[in-house]
Amino acid sequence: MEPHSPQPGPGGASPPVLRAAGGVANAVEASGKVIAVSCLAFMFVALLVNVILRYFFAGGIPWAYEIHALLMPWLVAGGVVIAAANGANIAITLLPGMLGERGAQILLIVVQALIVIISVSVLVSSRPILVASQYQRLSTLGITQVWGYASLVYAFGGMALLAGIDILRVIWGGQTWDRDPASNSLS
Repeated sequence: MEPHSPQPGPGGASPPVLRAAGGVANAVEASGKVIAVSCLAFMFVALLVNVILRYFFAGGIPWAYEIHALLMPWLVAGGVVIAAANGANIAITLLPGMLGERGAQILLIVVQALIVIISVSVLVSSRPILVASQYQRLSTLGITQVWGYASLVYAFGGMALLAGIDILRVIWGGQTWDRDPASNSLS
């Protein structure tokens, strides 16, 4: 259900609000890519070095077994933000396909508003978890678990921000549902 890009306004230029929103959305997507690639690369290298050390020297890196507890949530959070930025999250497109252009725009606003509400409620309700995780430490690394749980803030904050940007794009630029989801399929 990737939303279409907004159409340029009169004279071929997008309104400044849409240009700024597009810049923010691109920055959020880029941050997700940096986070996902960095986490994946670091976990791979750490595990590879650990396997080599265990194979040749009968001893490995003790923290290599714990690093995934911190980096895996960030890898998932980066992927969630990338998917949200590209409209590549799981979607059912039957209803928008049956609605006209205006009805699909209204539905898009409602869906994006629900994403904002749900994301913000997750952020608010996860506060006790974040507070409690400040007192939990990984035994080998000695790092508090809050660093892993902070990925919740990034993922749901990013989704809320991107959904808000999509609402602006519908209102200011006429964005609609993609009528050909097969063209955006990643499979």
